[in-house]
Amino acid sequence: MEWNIAREARLRDLWKDGWTTRDIAAELGGVTRNAVIGKAHRLGLSQRPQPVKKHDEEIDVKRAERACQFIAGDICDDAHKCGETVKHGSSYCPEHHAVCWRPRKVEESA
Repeated sequence: MEWNIAREARLRDLWKDGWTTRDIAAELGGVTRNAVIGKAHRLGLSQRPQPVKKHDEEIDVKRAERACQFIAGDICDDAHKCGETVKHGSSYCPEHHAVCWRPRKVEESA
């Protein structure tokens, strides 16, 4: 596949309209997403900002980061994460932290 003036113009239009690089590649045909990114960079097209998360989504993400990651239930049937509040510096709530982590035994020197 070669880039020509018509394909570059189409890339510019789709880029300006906010299409994703994956969708632009599919629309142009014969190019990959990475080829579209490279060509856009070489054409000096403006960088587009990352999608802005809604405030509620940010809260949900922060809440998920503080939720216990212990997998509860039968993995084949009804597995789910515990979801309780975690200990600082851990991925688990106090109960599951005690189950998953054991203190290291200090060996006595002879």
